[in-house]
Amino acid sequence: MKKTGYMAVSLMLAASLSLTACGNNAEETNKGTEATNNAAGNATKAPAAEPVTVTLAGWGASPEEQELLNQTLKEFEDKNPNIKVKYEVIADQYMDVIKTRLIGGEGPDVFYLDAFEAPGLIERNVLEPLDSYVTPEFDVADFEQPMVDAFKKDGVSYGFPKDFSTLAMFYNKKDFAEAGIAAPPTTWDELKEDAIKLTKKEGDKTVRFGFGVAPELARQMFMIQAFGGKVSDEEGNATFASPEALKGLQLVTDMHSVDKSSGEPKEVGAGWGGEMFGQGKASIVFEGNWAIPFLESNYKDLDYATAELPTVNGKKGTMAFTVAYVMNKESKQKQAAWQLISYLTGKEGMKTWTSKGFALPTRKSVAQELGYDKDELRGAIVAGASYATPWQAGSTLPTIMNNFNNQFVDTFMGNSKLEDAMKKAEDVANKEIKAAK
Repeated sequence: MKKTGYMAVSLMLAASLSLTACGNNAEETNKGTEATNNAAGNATKAPAAEPVTVTLAGWGASPEEQELLNQTLKEFEDKNPNIKVKYEVIADQYMDVIKTRLIGGEGPDVFYLDAFEAPGLIERNVLEPLDSYVTPEFDVADFEQPMVDAFKKDGVSYGFPKDFSTLAMFYNKKDFAEAGIAAPPTTWDELKEDAIKLTKKEGDKTVRFGFGVAPELARQMFMIQAFGGKVSDEEGNATFASPEALKGLQLVTDMHSVDKSSGEPKEVGAGWGGEMFGQGKASIVFEGNWAIPFLESNYKDLDYATAELPTVNGKKGTMAFTVAYVMNKESKQKQAAWQLISYLTGKEGMKTWTSKGFALPTRKSVAQELGYDKDELRGAIVAGASYATPWQAGSTLPTIMNNFNNQFVDTFMGNSKLEDAMKKAEDVANKEIKAAK
């Protein structure tokens, strides 16, 4: 996604919504809220009477995942013969396309929304609040709390998560045995010690790092939080250069610049952590559920295991990446749209969708029924769900992320001091955020 395109669409959407907001007085707003609540109440009492078509938009997936989604949608249609689902794959620039269609009044009834993008769309008032549609049978308490909270604002739910992954520690069992390490590290200090033992050199060249690192905000946010730091404040300004945030980030950079026991994928010619790990160029990486089918397909003989991430400052932490089904506030088929969302994120639909393990269920009962909580490889990923930090931090996160990533890679590689790099990134981010207001 080009930055200029993203910004242009965002500004168009913001301008459109501002004009709409200015044209509504308090009385009209109250009437609209009452009408929405009435419609929502009716939706919980009876299925749609007339045959309707609900449009659903999402991004592309593997053939296996697409087959599972098709199966889930067919099961929904069989159980709801009065509702047809028109599913569309938006292959390129997904969010730009969605935002453009929302501006033009042609948005889908239901669509995928990544937690990263959720605060921005919630803030722009284009999503239908869902709490009034929910019945006790839907069992909201069954969801992993961080995942469902990722799509809330001021206690109001705007989406329900369809799947997720946290980060877990993937470790090479053969490397551990050769280094005399009996069990995976459970604290950062242990990780630091083990990574040194696992690092392998040939002359002056490191051919295998003990720890493979992704030096980006999406993977390091929980490290910022480990000592009480924050990525941003309530006004959306970047705050990742605080002393508390730097404490966690320093642990990451020191393993590379001081211990020489960690490296990023491109240092060994790999594209990402899973490939780095599969090629035997890192003994430990922090990756998600997506790495399991990749490793099974490309490195069948790799002997590895997973564990929860090591504690930092005595606290458990990890990242969570999750996607929800949300409803277009301007949908003309809200009753049917909710029936679709409630099935896809309900226990039955979620069981079908996550049955092969390509995606993990956000409902605790489904994870238990499918055995993922006890799975040899996926158990650690599921275990992190209850305490994970979702990958989001308000509507200004895209700006914050870009500036953080540019400077953190530089300091990770030893080209600048961490404190100086993060201060520079924070200042530039905040100038851009202020200019955009």
